[in-house]
Parts: sequence; C-alpha cells; structure tokens
Amino acid sequence: MAIMSAPVGGSRPYLNRRLAAFGTTIFAEMSQLATRTGSINLGQGFPDTDGPAEIAEAAARAVREGLGNQYPPGPGVPELRTAIAAHQQRFYGLGYDPDTEVLVTAGATEAIAASLLALLEPGDEVIALEPFYDSYAACIAMAGATRVPVTLRPRDGVFALDPEELRAAVTPRTRLLLLNTPHNPTGAVLGPADLAAIAALAVERDLLVVTDEVYEHLVFEGTHTPLASLPGMRERTVTISSAGKTFSFTGWKVGWLTAPPALVSAVRSAKQFLTYVSSGPFQYAIAEALALPDDYYDGFRADLAHKRDVLAGGLRDAGFEVYRPQGTYFITTDIAPLGEKDGLAFCRSLPERCGVVAIPNAVFYDDQDAGRTQVRWAFCKRTDVLEEAVHRLRRL
Repeated sequence: MAIMSAPVGGSRPYLNRRLAAFGTTIFAEMSQLATRTGSINLGQGFPDTDGPAEIAEAAARAVREGLGNQYPPGPGVPELRTAIAAHQQRFYGLGYDPDTEVLVTAGATEAIAASLLALLEPGDEVIALEPFYDSYAACIAMAGATRVPVTLRPRDGVFALDPEELRAAVTPRTRLLLLNTPHNPTGAVLGPADLAAIAALAVERDLLVVTDEVYEHLVFEGTHTPLASLPGMRERTVTISSAGKTFSFTGWKVGWLTAPPALVSAVRSAKQFLTYVSSGPFQYAIAEALALPDDYYDGFRADLAHKRDVLAGGLRDAGFEVYRPQGTYFITTDIAPLGEKDGLAFCRSLPERCGVVAIPNAVFYDDQDAGRTQVRWAFCKRTDVLEEAVHRLRRL
C-alpha cells in the first residue's frame, strides 16, 4: 500500500477560514433527511409543481431555435433586460435603462454574492436584518467584511423592525445595508414607516443598500414597495429579484438586479468571474414570463395565500404559536407551547415522529438564543400535500 504524503500546506485546513464556520447548509441536511425517511419536505423552499406551461414551452422553443444555446451576452440577453426594465416600470414606476442599469445573474443568490464581493472591502461593516437567509453571512465573510445583525422581533403576531435599533447599529465603518423584504424566514413585509426610516438613515449616513426582493409578488397583507422608489434611494440601491419564486421555475436560476450604471458596472466586474453567464435559453423564456398579464400575478398570489391559511391553521391546531406571514411562502412558528426548547433537535426528530421536515430558525441568527424555539415551514406545495402534513402533525 502506497504511503500518502503530507498534504500541501502542512497542518493548515483546506477550507478558507472565512467559510469554516458555515459547513453544509441546513437545507441540504434537512432535504437529505426528508429523502431518507420518506417525509413531507416543508423545509426547503421550492414548489412541487412547475410554473406556467406556456413559459416552459417558451424555453423549449428557445432551445429548438438555438436561442441561448451558446454563451449569452455577459449582462444578459437584450430581450430579458428589456423585460426587466418594463417590469420595474409597470409595477413600481421605476425607470431603468436596460443597457446600463440591468444585470442578469445566476439566480438572486449570485446577484447577492456579486454585489457584496464588488462593493465591500475588509474592515467594512454590513448591517443585515436577523434572522437572515444563510447565504448572506457566507457572502459577507467571503468579502472580508463584518456582519452586524439587527434583529426582527415578534410583535402583535408578526415580526417587526425597530428603526432605533437599526440606527444604533450604524458606525463610521458601516458601508452597506443588506435588506430582505418580503422577508425570509419570518414573512415580514417592511411598511411605509420602516422604509422611510431606512431611506432617511441611508441618505444621512451615505450608505449603500442592497435589497433582496425575490418575494415581491407574494405579499398578502399590505403592498411591496421597492426601497429604490423612495427619495434619495435610487442612486444608492441595488435591487435584486429573480424568476424562481415568481414563476415556480427555481431550477432555471434566472435572477437580476437593477441599479444606476456605476453600481451595475461594479457588480458586473465581480459577477463575470463567478458564473460569467448562465441560463441562456431560460432567459428568453423569462422575458416572456415577465410580460404575463395581471391575472397571472393575482392568481399566483391568491393560490399561495390559500395555502398559507391551510398550513397556518393546521400548525395552530397542532399546538404551535404561529406568526402569520404577511408575505413570502414561509411560516415561522414557536415550539415552546409544545414543551419544546430546541428547534434544531425538534426538526431533526420530527421526521421520525410525524413524517414531516421543517427548518430550525436558529441557523439564521447570530444570536441563536433569539431563534432557539422558532421553526420555519414552507407552504409552496400542493394543497393535498399540505393537508397531509397537517394531518401528520396532529400526532404531536
């Protein structure tokens, strides 16, 4: 047997120290658990049905006609960039130049990564609303910046931001605010007062803002208002969204961002060394999807609102404290009324107890005690699947 030589680099770990703390994502762990136990997966946020048939056909047509089968343009195909600009104008009255103010990415996750890698340097501080989607922390770490959490806390049955806590978190080293509204995992939607306070603070302290708005068309109570539409914000805001959540084609990985030319140019400089380009034929299909009539968007939202109510009611009946989401397709619950104290242990045991998988919110917190007893559930599933999950949860 050959003797293995010592690894290059001696005893130093292979993984970059900035990423060492992150390990395998909780989504991968829980999805594997669902597969192994045959459980209903209400953990990872992907639909169990495809989006509109005519959009799937548009993708097939693009492949057959040779559209996007080779490298598409770096900023994205012109048809999609034009459709994104038209979407921002149609829904929010925001005008963007498709040639200089729109960038297509490999999903919103790449848009976030490229934005943070481009705009941050070591020593910068980034304020992020906690609990936060797990890629935020990893991307901030890869940029060498420091994460500063501001915690959303339950108030009157929903999660809410304290603007004074946000203001107190800003220091001379704060470079950027990273916002997510509608908010995953809590389902909170930042309202007019919150947005006005954020905008005033960003202008006063001359901060950049990156907003993750992938659930923009899934707001059940209130309305979604892009931060870029507020006075003084367009010139300092990178607005990110994607097709996956709106059209239920999460595997296509078509995302985008809109921002002033200088910000788009900066982010494109980082993005070109990540995926370079992606999703060629799918870009043409999503250009058609964005032009779907209001009936599609209204019906999609109404369907998810019904599913939210089915799962929320079942969780409440099973004994959970339920925080009713104003948007997204996630519900956060508290397991303390069930006599449980540890969300991670609860989620790891739930498949054996009930045949259902969920996600512990503690992994989305720096202060894990703040989310210790919170658990997130996805309701972007068929109604019959949700009803069966509710039935199984009654075993608790």
